[in-house]
Amino acid sequence: MTLTVALERNFGYSTFRPGQEDIISALMQDQDVLGVLPTGGGKSVCYQLPAILKAGLTIVISPLISLMHDQIDSLKQHGISADFINSSLTQQEYSEIRYRLRQGGVKLLYIAPERLENQFFVNEISRLPISMIAVDEAHCVSQWGHDFRQSYRQISSFIDALPHRPTIAAFTATATELVRGDIIEQLQLTEPNVFINSFDRPNIKFTVKEPSNKMQELKDYLKDAEDSTIIYAQTRKNVDQIHEHLLKSGHSVAKYHAGLSAQVRANAQDDFIYDRAKIMIATNAFGMGIDKTDVRKVIHYNMPTDLEGYYQEAGRAGRDGLESEAILLFGKQDIVSSKFLIENSQDPTSISRLDTMIQYANHTSCLRRFILNYFGENRQVDCMNCSSCLSEFTTVEVTREAQMVLSCIVRMKHSFGMTMITNVLRGSKEKKLLDWDFDELSTYGLLKHKSESFVKNVISLLLANHYLNLNQHKGLELTSRAQALLKGDEQLMMKKQVDSARNSSRRNVFVTISAEDPDLYEALRVLRNDLASEAGMPSYIIFNNKSLVDMANKKPTTYQAFLEVDGVGSVKADNYWKVFTDLIKKYEAKS
Repeated sequence: MTLTVALERNFGYSTFRPGQEDIISALMQDQDVLGVLPTGGGKSVCYQLPAILKAGLTIVISPLISLMHDQIDSLKQHGISADFINSSLTQQEYSEIRYRLRQGGVKLLYIAPERLENQFFVNEISRLPISMIAVDEAHCVSQWGHDFRQSYRQISSFIDALPHRPTIAAFTATATELVRGDIIEQLQLTEPNVFINSFDRPNIKFTVKEPSNKMQELKDYLKDAEDSTIIYAQTRKNVDQIHEHLLKSGHSVAKYHAGLSAQVRANAQDDFIYDRAKIMIATNAFGMGIDKTDVRKVIHYNMPTDLEGYYQEAGRAGRDGLESEAILLFGKQDIVSSKFLIENSQDPTSISRLDTMIQYANHTSCLRRFILNYFGENRQVDCMNCSSCLSEFTTVEVTREAQMVLSCIVRMKHSFGMTMITNVLRGSKEKKLLDWDFDELSTYGLLKHKSESFVKNVISLLLANHYLNLNQHKGLELTSRAQALLKGDEQLMMKKQVDSARNSSRRNVFVTISAEDPDLYEALRVLRNDLASEAGMPSYIIFNNKSLVDMANKKPTTYQAFLEVDGVGSVKADNYWKVFTDLIKKYEAKS
């Protein structure tokens, strides 16, 4: 049986996605693999199909319980024997899984890396015929990665303790060359085949907006929103505030951050996955490994601290391949909070990674090219599907205003925050300012004709370009580089959007994937959702939206025709062909 036949039989796909077949072929030949595929690029199939075809057990090390639930539910829908062991199991369930493992009745076993700290488990699992270990979210093993987890460092010790070394497959969505090297070293991969797929997600439109009112801009994006949306905010306080605002506006929302109890977080995640809440508002604690395929928008309310984390979070939009959008609501004051967040970071690359993120937020050329070039993928052509390609920008010089800011900070003699400095420059009469006699400074009121946001934007640019630093109290201090700007040896430029869109001759060439018969698609979607509700599982586990689009376009009315639908394997066809084809027949009879 060829790999393509095995793919179609087990998962219902007639062709592999780019890079999948090469990875699977290497694993079938017992060669170690490091696979770097973008979020939504089909990493799971790369280890699931070999696990089905190879003799023995495959252990999948995965970071989150929610991901395990989704993966197991999905595999069982395809008729594949899979289980997980984690803290959510009852003692009875755990005993039953141990029995199935001893009997050889499990092909894939999902565990969290923390499970490897349990010596009883390690001793018991070591007796089983383990043919492969798949490490998902492998960047977590690297201290240079954006989600480093100490427990991932247990994996290599576990492998060393096994009586026979299995094939190792490591997968991640975002990894720079430094991180890739660290993954190989930490997991002790043996002469690994390294596969780096294109990082491009052409179905995602990338947008950077710098609104004067973020909350209003956010609400505008959510108007009439019927599909799932994730909103990332930088702090717990931000999450709580956004959640409160959107609740009052009548939106269906959930929130998730580390300040909430484990049960509250689990309930919020379930509400989002099962579509009881259409909008999830969260810190970056949410989302790793979330398999929800129908997220249409991922909105960052604040600028993240690095491009790797941003791109992975943005990639949670459009995992089904349909049109989606990743939106960054950038405010130059985000630079201040981001710099403060990484001030005590032990990662020496954190400053340069933040600089890259700032450059992205201020970039006036193709955003997709910027991202792909960062990950080492040289892209020469503009995508025509990002806010930079579809908007007109200019730059204005703010050197003189920047010199006023720097001079004011020098004359204030003590380190103060952005707000106090802005108030002095704008000639505020507030008591604290007058108590310090700042109204007597020569720089007092120099920028009284400028708006508060303009002055703060200039200060943020000075931070971004390393003319200013933040001390441990969030006070602003000049760096050695500031002298060049004060003397006029250097200039400071600010990005400014001219038009909301370029002239109509510059057409957006993005192709929307949509059903030819939207009424039938909606009927199929309702049926799918009802079946999922009855089964107590997320709707996308039964069929994702892309499968429903293909079903609505092909209109299958027989078992064999139903097998031709994208994502329909033999087990799913056996389970669902009758109910879906009956609906299609009734719909066709009415038309």
